[in-house]
Amino acid sequence: MNDQHERAVEAVLFAATEPLTVDAIRSHAGDGDVRVALARLKGRYRGRGIELVERGGRWQFQTAPDLAHLLRRDRDEIRKLSRAGIETLAIIAYHEPVTRAEIEAIRGVQTARGTLDVLMEAGWVRPAARRDAPGRPLTFATTPEFLSHFGLGSRRDLPGIDDLRAAGLLEPADLAFDELTVVNQREDD
Repeated sequence: MNDQHERAVEAVLFAATEPLTVDAIRSHAGDGDVRVALARLKGRYRGRGIELVERGGRWQFQTAPDLAHLLRRDRDEIRKLSRAGIETLAIIAYHEPVTRAEIEAIRGVQTARGTLDVLMEAGWVRPAARRDAPGRPLTFATTPEFLSHFGLGSRRDLPGIDDLRAAGLLEPADLAFDELTVVNQREDD
């Protein structure tokens, strides 16, 4: 491995204002195996004050999570999402790409236009392709910023139903419905 190439990859990432894909890094750092350089840099920065992380196929340096509190000068303005916003974001994350009609069918209620606007302003949701169906409805998907904000490497890292149940995040009505479904299935057998 060429140390100069590894240094170039490191410099590109350090100077970047946003996370970069491997191709973007290669376009700045030149020829060489960028993936090998990233793996070596990730190992070199492990356990340090900053670390190299990949979020949604994009690479960036970030402050080590256990030291982030040292850099906060101002309090972040905490904006809570409405229940509709949380439900909509979860549906998009677990079912993407998904149309507004599909979101509404899953939620069982109409989704206000502002709900999707808030999620797009936060940078967590983006319009995706149009579905090849009558009316060519627009689909929605999560963004790399969504993954970064929630500390996910990819959508595969989203918690499953058992994880949510263990964390106490499912409402008693959800649990009762699940139990009723199991009882009804047993009776049908």
